[in-house]
Amino acid sequence: MSNPPTKKSPDELLKFLHDGLGVLGLGELRRALDETLAEPGKDDSRLAWLWRLLEPQLRHRVENRAERRVRESRMPVRKTFEAFNFPFQPKLDRDLVMELATLRFVAQGKNILLAGMSGTGKSHIALALGLVACAANRRVIYTTSADMLARLNMSLADHTLAQALKPYTRAEVLVLDEVGLEQVERDAARRSGLMQKVLLPRYNAQRSTIVTSNIPWEAWGDYLDDHLGATALLDRLLHRSHVIVINGPSYRDWTHKQEAAAIMSTAKSVPETATPSPKLPARTTSTAARPRRK
Repeated sequence: MSNPPTKKSPDELLKFLHDGLGVLGLGELRRALDETLAEPGKDDSRLAWLWRLLEPQLRHRVENRAERRVRESRMPVRKTFEAFNFPFQPKLDRDLVMELATLRFVAQGKNILLAGMSGTGKSHIALALGLVACAANRRVIYTTSADMLARLNMSLADHTLAQALKPYTRAEVLVLDEVGLEQVERDAARRSGLMQKVLLPRYNAQRSTIVTSNIPWEAWGDYLDDHLGATALLDRLLHRSHVIVINGPSYRDWTHKQEAAAIMSTAKSVPETATPSPKLPARTTSTAARPRRK
């Protein structure tokens, strides 16, 4: 639900009240409001009064709902577009990224494929989109490719694969991170098959998947040890998708170099102080201890 404008007309107030009562599950109150406003000589100031009464409870409900979605998503960190350094990646289409942040791609059942070298911001964008989707009350699940394949492979041992697939196939938005970053260590014949059991049902149900990968599309066959299966997967992923390839420097590498340079600069600016030599204790001779000659 969008935030209402500061100055609201009676019609705008009525719309926000309708939406807010729906979010709070107060359908009867919404119908009573419509009946009251249908009476002759209605006073629009009652709308403002009711909104002031309703807005704090509504805001609290929406914030709690979004927080619950974030917890259930399993996202390791919270990333935002406000924190993304767009000037650092000038070749990245910022307008396209912000268009994706409207979540229209979710309503259209489209996927997002983010490719590029490590450190270029792929995971940041994917996590930021996941956070926006949680705020919009979308069911989001985050996983790395290696972790998902490991979980599904383990479920084969106790015959719980169908149950293990449900979180990945039913989520409105699946964030599948780091495809190709970590070599999967499991039976070669199962890698592509397990990935297909997740992505093909999502494709058929038109549920959006956000994929980040640091390997070229043609290398997916080597990663999954199944070139034919990887081709079938990519064919469906690319069919309804926005493809973003980030060709730029690594932000993590740049940050590391900046921090190292700052440490060196600080070290050079500290003046060296001479360390005084330690003083040796004076040698004393005790007459009492000296043996007497006879």
